[in-house]
Amino acid sequence: MISIKKYAAIDIGSNAMRLLITNVVEQAGKETQFNKSALIRVPIRLGQDAFTVGEISQENIDRMVDAMEAFRLLMKVYKVERYKACATSAMREAYNGKEVTEIIREKSEIDIDIIDGKMEAAIIASSDLNSLLTIDKTYLYVDVGGGSTEFSLFDDGKIVASKSFKNGTVRLLNDMVNDIVWLEIEKWIKTTCEPFDNITLIGSGGNINKLFKLSGKQQDKPLSFLYLNSQYQYLSSLTYEQRISEIGLNTDRADVIIPATRIYLNAMKWSGARQIYVPKIGLSDGIVKAMYYNRI
Repeated sequence: MISIKKYAAIDIGSNAMRLLITNVVEQAGKETQFNKSALIRVPIRLGQDAFTVGEISQENIDRMVDAMEAFRLLMKVYKVERYKACATSAMREAYNGKEVTEIIREKSEIDIDIIDGKMEAAIIASSDLNSLLTIDKTYLYVDVGGGSTEFSLFDDGKIVASKSFKNGTVRLLNDMVNDIVWLEIEKWIKTTCEPFDNITLIGSGGNINKLFKLSGKQQDKPLSFLYLNSQYQYLSSLTYEQRISEIGLNTDRADVIIPATRIYLNAMKWSGARQIYVPKIGLSDGIVKAMYYNRI
C-alpha cells in the first residue's frame, strides 16, 4: 500500500522563478521517494532591478503577481496539499522586497519567505545530496545563482563548512563583483579545502545543467575541468546572438552561462578538483525535502 502526497516549492531567484511540483511517495518498509511531477520556469530577472537600482520595478512586480497567480492555479489543478515559497538574494537586497511579498500575498494568496544565504545553503543541502556522497570522499558543492553563490564542503558524508558570497551571474553581467570578492572566495575555498585530498565538485544551477546537457554525458558521469574550460572558451568566442541561434540557448541563458562557467572553473582550480558532477538538484528540491522532514 502506497501513499502519495503532492508538495510544491517556489524558488524566486535573481534570474528566474520556478515552480516545482513533486509526488512524495510513501510505502511501508521503503525509503520515501520524491518524484518530480512538473517544473515551470519563468525568466523574470529580478536581479537586474535589485542589484542595479536597489528595488524591484513596477513592471516586474506585475509580472511576479501574474506568475504567482498562475502558480497558485497550477497548484490547485495538481491538488498540491502543501507548498513553500522562498526568495533569495534579489528580494533580500531590494529595499522594497518585503513590500513586494505583501503585494503578492494580497493578490495571489501566496506567502513568500525571504531567506538569507545561510538558510539557502542549508535548504539546498536538504536535497538529494546525501544520496550522491560517497563516505570516503570529499566534495565541494557549488550552487551558482544570479545574485549569490553558495559553497558547501562535505567530508565523510557530513557537511564541514558552508559559505554564501555575493557573486552571481547577474551581478557579474553588471560588473558588480570586484576583485576583493573573488579573492575572498579564493581564500575561503583554499583554506577550507586545504586539509583534504582529491576533492570533487558537485555543481547545481541552471547553467551547469545546460552545460552538462550539451555534453551528452550520462547523468552519473562527471564533466572534466578540461571540458568545462574548452566550453568556456568556445562560448566566449560566440556573440550573444550566436549562442541563441547556433547552440539553441534561451535568451535569458545565453548571457549568464559564461559568468556562471567562470565561477565553476575557479572553484575547481582553487579546490584542486578535476571533475564536477551535475545532479539535477537545486533549491526547489531542497525546499520540498525540508518541508517533508519539517526542517522549515
